[in-house]
Amino acid sequence: MKTFLKVRMSEHDAHYAGGLVDGARILQLIGDVATELLIRFDGDEGLFRAYDSVEFLNPVYAGDFLEVHGEIVSAGNTSRKMRFEVYKIITNSRIPGHESACDVLNPPILVAKASGTCVVPKERQRVVKKDG
Repeated sequence: MKTFLKVRMSEHDAHYAGGLVDGARILQLIGDVATELLIRFDGDEGLFRAYDSVEFLNPVYAGDFLEVHGEIVSAGNTSRKMRFEVYKIITNSRIPGHESACDVLNPPILVAKASGTCVVPKERQRVVKKDG
């Protein structure tokens, strides 16, 4: 099962000088995608138990548009192994005097990837759909 989320980073998301967005915000977006996957798979939000791996590969700035992809790669009795990739799909052109100029990135830039395990207790599972 797969899903994705598109979102634009705002000045509110920037944490560091130069409008740089911190990794915690990226993890929050990954958590949102994990939650949607659990709802679609089990009918319950479940809980993110642990990350196996997190890699921040390229910077993200206020004004960037991101696409966060997630998929359930295996499912146990209550655990759901997931994999995530975060892509920058649009970025500010940073042209002096043209502050609102943006570029569509083709191909998109992989900015982060992660994997982890979520759990949904058996008594909370309300399976509606198990196909992707």
